[in-house]
Amino acid sequence: MNDLLVADSVSKSYGNFKALNEVSIAVPKGSIFGLLGPNGAGKTTLIRIINQITMPDEGTVALDGQFLRAEHIKDIGYLPEERGLYKSMKVGEQALYLAQLKGLSKVEAKKRLKYWFDKLEIGDWWNKKIQELSKGQAQKIQFVVTVLHKPKLLIFDEPFSGFDPINANLIKDEILQLRNEGATVIFSTHRMESVEELCDHIALIHKSNKILDGRLNDIKRKFKTNTFEIGLQSQDPNKIMSEIKENFEVLPATFKNLHDDIKINIKIDASTSPNDLLSYLMTKAEIHHFVEVLPSANDIFIETVKNN
Repeated sequence: MNDLLVADSVSKSYGNFKALNEVSIAVPKGSIFGLLGPNGAGKTTLIRIINQITMPDEGTVALDGQFLRAEHIKDIGYLPEERGLYKSMKVGEQALYLAQLKGLSKVEAKKRLKYWFDKLEIGDWWNKKIQELSKGQAQKIQFVVTVLHKPKLLIFDEPFSGFDPINANLIKDEILQLRNEGATVIFSTHRMESVEELCDHIALIHKSNKILDGRLNDIKRKFKTNTFEIGLQSQDPNKIMSEIKENFEVLPATFKNLHDDIKINIKIDASTSPNDLLSYLMTKAEIHHFVEVLPSANDIFIETVKNN
């Protein structure tokens, strides 16, 4: 089986409010799966169902080929958006307690905690209380206790909240390393730049319905418009622009360039290849910039939500 987690036609209502409407996702093993959507779309409800915090009204969820059961809790690590640490407990005492809840012995928990505390350079926090830490520092502790028991499935809900850019990059690298070591990750965020950097697959939920899913690169291919950013230099820019407009669809361009060039976007049709366009331009002017305009995760998110 190539999918670690499969949710099949999952529905959930709270009174008259439909939080999820027959949502299905398949999370491939060893992938980082972006679970995306506007606020209130239903993402957190689905995450809570996967964690068995609540149960679906309809549909099923399977982990590694088995329908979810209570014992699967040890196979899942969950970092919620609303953090759940006890503020008055000492960091080390709390980390040991949470590790043992996930099935680790005290000896093994101490060994793994030492590894992570040394790796993240937080060893001197052991006897501090959570309330003495900043939001970002507490977030590091939460991250450690989430991954400590080496679960098959990691679920990160806004994992970079409270982090400065340096620590956000540190945690991003750790998530990638965990994926490379075999973990499967569900990653929920509103930071589309993080989706670009981390996610192999995405699913987009809007108003309780899944409206898009698949490999991120495949989705980008579907949304691309065969448009290219072009930066040119010519002794007669007006003449060049006139000739180009006669042969291609020219659009305004706003990209940054180091040269004082002609800056345009050119959209080509299916009968024209990028090489054809480049060859044509090489006969007309000096080319300083030639880049295909690929849709970002943010562009795809906004366009898909607006169209639905």
